[in-house]
Amino acid sequence: MAMNSLEALFEDTLRDMYYAEKKLTKILPKMAKKATTEELAEAFTSHAEETAGQVQRIEKVFELLDKTPRAKKCEALEGLSAEGDHVMEDAEDDGVMDAGLIATAQAVEHYEIARYGTLIAWANQLDMTEAADLLAETLEEEKAADEKLSGLAETVNPMAAHKAAA
Repeated sequence: MAMNSLEALFEDTLRDMYYAEKKLTKILPKMAKKATTEELAEAFTSHAEETAGQVQRIEKVFELLDKTPRAKKCEALEGLSAEGDHVMEDAEDDGVMDAGLIATAQAVEHYEIARYGTLIAWANQLDMTEAADLLAETLEEEKAADEKLSGLAETVNPMAAHKAAA
């Protein structure tokens, strides 16, 4: 797709996020299974459900653009996913596993926060108010997920650190 306009760049980035969110609906349940605390598992499970709604919102934005929803491989998420796989395969301690899962999930949230912020700014620039509103709803969910993970990290990280000291 030629990116010779802000509209084209918006659509290209939206396709990237569509891929990312669809992939996350598969990744988050795996992370929930690997989490060793119930709180963290629940955080991943509830965000997986939220992510399914985010996929639907992106589909609505495509409808507003009069475009068929099509995903474009998100290289950033592929890399972050590989980092998460590494943690899930190699962490030998419960606290270390959970700390690593939180770190991976927060890296994903920060990527999504950056992307949605940009998409909202572009949608507003393009007078696509309804699209901006839909994307803003997702942005708020991503920020809330990041805050929840930060709170969980406050209890999980010391558990991982005590193991190292023992």
